[in-house]
Amino acid sequence: MVARSNSPVLVADAGSSSLRLTVFGADGEILAEHRSGAPPGEDAPDALRHLLDEAPAPAAVGHRIVHGGPELRGHTLVDDEVRARLDLVADLAPLHVPPALAVLDAARCLLPDVPHVACFDTVFHTGLPAAAREYAVPARWREDHGLRRYGFHGLSYAWALGRAAELLGRRPEQLHLVIAHLGGGCSACAVRDGRSVDTTMGFTPLEGLVMSHRSGSVDPGALTWLQTRHQLSAHDIDAALNRESGLLALSGTSDDTRDLVRGRAAGDERAALALDVFTHHCRRGIAGMAASLERLDALVLTGEIGEDQPEVREEVCARLSVLGLAGGLRPLVAERPEIVSEPGARVPVLVVPTGEAQQVARETRALLSGR
Repeated sequence: MVARSNSPVLVADAGSSSLRLTVFGADGEILAEHRSGAPPGEDAPDALRHLLDEAPAPAAVGHRIVHGGPELRGHTLVDDEVRARLDLVADLAPLHVPPALAVLDAARCLLPDVPHVACFDTVFHTGLPAAAREYAVPARWREDHGLRRYGFHGLSYAWALGRAAELLGRRPEQLHLVIAHLGGGCSACAVRDGRSVDTTMGFTPLEGLVMSHRSGSVDPGALTWLQTRHQLSAHDIDAALNRESGLLALSGTSDDTRDLVRGRAAGDERAALALDVFTHHCRRGIAGMAASLERLDALVLTGEIGEDQPEVREEVCARLSVLGLAGGLRPLVAERPEIVSEPGARVPVLVVPTGEAQQVARETRALLSGR
């Protein structure tokens, strides 16, 4: 069952609106890849078969799973018991876990004789201190229903932390960082001595920053008011907050910051508002995470927006002078980790291309080799 360290590993990263299948070699090189801009469904087996026909036979499969729930607190080998537990947490991340499980089932059917490893975004945050973990709600909710803050984007944070440490010439456990994952989903995380000590996402991936089509945090009183005064159902509210909010709702046209930057330049006031709200919440989240650190060694930006949207990077950093950050960021030269702040900046700003799939491959190999 143990995969040799030099054997290919297939990584399945299924999200709410995309599917990425990648076969990685021993040195992290991509041997084969399939990407789809549509959510995985009944076509998942066909996508897997097509990739497997072209790629070297994988010795293991790593699956990115957004939520591990209260019991699955470490990356783990998937057996029938683990698979059954995953069904119990699917509704905690309804946009992400069900499609990932569809791909997991298809892969286990097509590759029954290789180990399958579930790698959870929540694992990076398992050591959150109680002050950052607990909600101030009745004890029966916390004890009977497991209501607590989990945090997400952990695989992205683990990858970004490692690359940031390399750029800064220090070990991860020596660093105090704020890392912001800005993409379709957005969150920020405080990393102290190499460990997550606070994050903006909570029980589900809906809390925290404004996102592409998710609302981020909303006054819970407003939600109960919508239910009692306007008779909106819990289902309607859930659908609206997860699929019809965020940048899409504010702009009325697009959930893509690239479209909004172009729209703002053309005089679209709603596009300008969407970007203003988005960057304001980014700054507030980053500053809040910095409050959990003793110092700020660097700000690390990752995720599609963090990588590809220089206007957003500039607007976030230029108005965080209170943290020692400054604007005037240099453009990203290549698709590799870089320091984009000016030389000698009081607090460096780093951009790290998203590496969730690479991190899943690493965690899969590490688990199966017994480390």
